[in-house]
Amino acid sequence: MGHCYFVVQNNTTMSMIAMLLKEMEQEAQTTRKMLSRVPDDKYDWKPHPKSMTVRQLSTHIAELPTWVSMVLNTNELDFATAPYNPVIINNGKELMAYFEKSLEDGKAHLSKAADEDLQPAWTLRNGKEIYSTSTRGEFIRITYCQVVHHRAQLGVYLRLLDIPIPGSYGPSADEASFN
Repeated sequence: MGHCYFVVQNNTTMSMIAMLLKEMEQEAQTTRKMLSRVPDDKYDWKPHPKSMTVRQLSTHIAELPTWVSMVLNTNELDFATAPYNPVIINNGKELMAYFEKSLEDGKAHLSKAADEDLQPAWTLRNGKEIYSTSTRGEFIRITYCQVVHHRAQLGVYLRLLDIPIPGSYGPSADEASFN
């Protein structure tokens, strides 16, 4: 297999791994800001009976960087044989420590990978029901999209709790009002 490179500014090239590491760190900056706003007294709150609690949602966001490691080191995740058992988080200090540990795990595994490691197929399933099959590289990108998706959900939770929302890709309405 050939190497996959992207052209970036100044006509230099960057490997897929380097681009994924850069994106992971950029998204981590926004994720830290969002997770740091979760109030310790609202971990069991949820906006609707079908919604996750703040604890469930913020824990899932904090653990998602470990999915990069999982994807690089396995061929699939089968929920039928690997039931989901999240870490129990009870406060902001634990949440932020868990996120940083997860982020370091994901970055460490990604740093050791080569672009060729992104090519094999990876499957997400529940027994015989296949949710998706894609390359490892594609699923790592899906993982990053999951971080953004769930971070946006958390933003709605925080808004409903009247907690100022940090900006993601520019200032939020809360931050803009301070200028």
